[in-house]
Amino acid sequence: MPDRRDPATGRTVRPAAAVPPREPLNAVLPGVLPTVREVLRMEPVASALPEVLTGRERLDAPVRWVHVAETAEAARLGSGGELLLATGVGWPSDDAALHRLGRVLVEADVAGLVLELGPPMPVAPVALVDEFRAAGLPFAVLHREARFVAITEAVHSRIIAEQMAALRARDDIHALFTDLSLRGSPADFIVEQAARVLGSPVVLEDTSHRVVAAAGLDAGHRAGQEVELAGWEQRSRAAHRSADGSWTIVPVEARGMRWGHLVALPGEPHPAGRSNVLEQAAVALALSRLSDRDEDEWTRRSHDALLSALLGRRFAGEGGVTARFEAAGFPLSGRDVAGAAIRLRSGTLPVSAAPRVVEAARTAGADAVAGRHPEQPGTLVVALSARPGRRFGDPLFEAIAEAAGAARLDDPAAVVAVGSDARGITGLLSSLEEAVELAAGSGGQGDARLGRRTLIQRVRHRPLLRLVNAFGSDPRMLEHTEQMLRPLIEYDLAAGGDLVEVLRAYLSHPGNRTRAAAASHLSRSVFYQRIALIEELLGMDLDDGETVAALHAAVLARGRTSG
Repeated sequence: MPDRRDPATGRTVRPAAAVPPREPLNAVLPGVLPTVREVLRMEPVASALPEVLTGRERLDAPVRWVHVAETAEAARLGSGGELLLATGVGWPSDDAALHRLGRVLVEADVAGLVLELGPPMPVAPVALVDEFRAAGLPFAVLHREARFVAITEAVHSRIIAEQMAALRARDDIHALFTDLSLRGSPADFIVEQAARVLGSPVVLEDTSHRVVAAAGLDAGHRAGQEVELAGWEQRSRAAHRSADGSWTIVPVEARGMRWGHLVALPGEPHPAGRSNVLEQAAVALALSRLSDRDEDEWTRRSHDALLSALLGRRFAGEGGVTARFEAAGFPLSGRDVAGAAIRLRSGTLPVSAAPRVVEAARTAGADAVAGRHPEQPGTLVVALSARPGRRFGDPLFEAIAEAAGAARLDDPAAVVAVGSDARGITGLLSSLEEAVELAAGSGGQGDARLGRRTLIQRVRHRPLLRLVNAFGSDPRMLEHTEQMLRPLIEYDLAAGGDLVEVLRAYLSHPGNRTRAAAASHLSRSVFYQRIALIEELLGMDLDDGETVAALHAAVLARGRTSG
């Protein structure tokens, strides 16, 4: 859930004002400054044979500006970050005064000092070197005469050119995310664009540190998601407390409401500044959030994406998809898991069904991810993870069924198909597929001993379905399916028929053609005609038990691979 911020304790960041003010052209934007090391390698400096005496560990410090400062007074008037050039012509000669000069330069927070050796100062003063060494600041000497004008021109030209490039980059980033906002782009696409721009993983998390959307996680290596999302909540909380700055974190908030944070994992610098890119993306996300229909929109989209990727097998390795589920607040390690598929016995599932089901499952002792089936919008798919010491009992499934239909006052009753109890992400996938297949073939009959408003069907009461799922995508099962059903499939493709589905209904209600016809939404006479055509095309007798068993296995296998 989002956090509403107290106006007395925090500043409200409104979308229209969240963009950082445009910095003046003479300001120095972070991340585009040359370092001391780079300045020493520039041709006007390198040709003078520089030698670093102290502060090698600080050579990558940024240089804000370069100027000549022959006196302590000139250095004191700087604003910090300057690289000073000197010949020593105005320096004192006694050690005490040189120590004071060194301390003044250190206190002025200079980036470093470059001394041209010559008649005024043939060697570097020991006292001055000692002060710089104690402070860890770079002190370099030039063994040949240098043109200070050429040095300052080279450095300042680079700073100004990169400043202009940074400003152009900021304009481009502002335009990109403004367009996304105006276009109404969803949160996951905005996160994807931020990751693309930064060239590093970007994660949108809610205020509980659960991952809502993530992008750029598997760039360059197969185990990207597993590496980056493993233990996400603990790592994120630690990063929020830490001041090391390795993660770039900006809030997503508007109208006094904080919805979460946008996090960029370490990566290369960006001309516009990594923080600025995330801030612009956060503005687009805030506007997207304000335009959403309800507070559960982000969670619903996140769960839909998770289940779609799992059911569609769009993942490179088990570790990555496991990490993604766990980062979204769905523990898998050491947990019993199961899949369920819910549909109403009349009408369609309301939009609010998924978040209601998740909340009902949590209340009943299980963590859940719920979303519409990618190929069957009328079916709600639920992944369940039982908390330690809890089991998948009938009360849990009755609770989520009631929650799924709670928005329909006319008929909230639902059918819940439940897959096998399992462990791990592959077990969860298999259980979900069992539940979906069971729901697809359900004729509305549940266990007679259970509630009247909620019908619960368990795959353990469907041994043939469990057997077919155990084969998975075994080529022998696929070959069996093709051999048994080819005439019906080819007829349906050529004539736009429904013979495979009619056969499915017939096999789901063996010995009861009346109920099978009702499940097919056909009149009994038309249904009987279809059955006669099926027997003719297949050359089989549908009253033969072995034939029925073989066809049933084929139909179940086809539903598994095509759904």
